[in-house]
Formats: sequence, C-alpha cells, structure tokens
Amino acid sequence: MSETVLQTGPVAIKPPNIEKDRHVFTADELAAKLRKISVRELDFYYGSNHALQNITLEIPEKSVTALIGPSGCGKSTFLRCLNRMNDMIEGTRISGEVLLDNQDILGPKVDVVDLRKQVGMVFQKSNPFPKSIFENVSYGPRVAGIQKHNELHAIAERSLKQAALWEEVKDRLDDPALQLSGGQQQRLCIARTLATNPEVVLMDEPASALDPASTARIEDLIFELKNNYTIVIVTHNMQQAARVSDQTAFFFQGVLIESGLTTELFTNPVRKKTEDYITGRFG
Repeated sequence: MSETVLQTGPVAIKPPNIEKDRHVFTADELAAKLRKISVRELDFYYGSNHALQNITLEIPEKSVTALIGPSGCGKSTFLRCLNRMNDMIEGTRISGEVLLDNQDILGPKVDVVDLRKQVGMVFQKSNPFPKSIFENVSYGPRVAGIQKHNELHAIAERSLKQAALWEEVKDRLDDPALQLSGGQQQRLCIARTLATNPEVVLMDEPASALDPASTARIEDLIFELKNNYTIVIVTHNMQQAARVSDQTAFFFQGVLIESGLTTELFTNPVRKKTEDYITGRFG
C-alpha cells in the first residue's frame, strides 16, 4: 500500500506512519480527556535571561505530548518546570501557574519530594545507580518506607514488566545494572521511575543516545505506557514526535509558537515558523 504525502506550502510532509497496534488519539478523543496538567501564563528566568515567555498549554491525561523546537528554545526548561527540577538551579525564578489535577505545584507549601513521585522523570542519558538491577528498581520504594523483600520484589517485577525489560533480566536481578546495554539501561531507568507509582512521566530525549533498534523499543514502550500514564516527551527528532505523540507543542526562543493535534500540526501548521521548522528550513 503506497504512502500518501500531504502538502503544506511548498514542501511535502509525510504524515505519521502509525502501526495498527499504535493508537493515536483523534481531536475529539483528545478533547474528551481530562486535563492532567494546565500551564497558564508561565514565565521562567535564569537570572536575567527570560527563558520561557508567557507559556499556556493544556496536557490531557493518559496521552503523549511532544515538545519540539531547536536547541536552546526552552523545551527542556519547560519540561523541568512540570516537576520543579529547576528549583535545584541557583538564580532561577518562575511566575504563572502549573496546575496538576487543578492544584498549583508552584505554591510554597507543595512537598517537592511528593511532587516528584507523582511526576517522574527519565533523562536523556541513562543514569542507573552503580547497584544491582533489583536495587535500582527497588530504591525508590525502599526510600518511601517499603522494606519487605517480597513487596519490593513484586514492585520490581511489575515495573520491569511495564518497561518491557523483565524477560531479559528476570534471571539476573542481582547483576550490576551497568552491565546492561545502553537501551536496556534506559528501560531500567524507566522502570525505576515507574516503581514510585507516578501519574505523569516526563522524558527528556530518552532515545537520543540509542541505536535505531533500541529507539524503536522505547517508542513501542511509550505507546504501552500511555494507557496508564500521562507522558510529556522532549525530542529533536521530528519523525519520532510524529510517530509517538498525540499532541505536539513547538517552542522557539522561549515562546510557544503553536500547539495542537500532532497529525494536524505536522500536515497543516497554522504558523509559518512552525512549517519552516518541521520542513527543515531551520533548526
């Protein structure tokens, strides 16, 4: 079956090639979902550098939102605002609202440790602890007070299965995590994040350092995870954004230029700057 090509302006853009078992939401399906995160008039500063300017964005529950844009455009900064990871950087300040289930996470009384359990994060470079595979996954629950081995083992098994890693490591849970391949290490880091029972999973270019086969496994995993989690992913890869996300937000120089249903943004963008970026004229 030949692949159609949709025309946007002078440059043809291929629509997302979604496999039959990979369901992306339609506009009506996405609109019917509850808003898990609502960002309103968000401004963020690194010292005097106005890194994010008046960002407003709705993120539906149990869906995948991709953040795209050239390097330095603010997408990773925005991602870290969603679980206050930027609090760890000296000299930053933030204004506006970030509502998680209608509760503003920027308030002074918010328990940031609890917030980061609810909103977990997977980084660009896999960063397993220099411990065993089992200790990596059970670390978060153990810190949270779970000490019984059978409970920790059940959590580790569940999380590794969710991360599509269990079958590969179930017979060597006591082996060092650093002996795993790069792709396995990244899936282990995803399992470690899932072990604390988050509701939202943030992913900052989770496949950028991986080979094509490992990248495909991470993308398959994202489709599985969105059945239970709200996922926000930063990616430089336009094809990846088109493949895995339900909605896409395009950032440029700290400004949210355009957001919307991924299939529409990639085939019929409203803004000329969005079209220029996704067709490769800059970035």
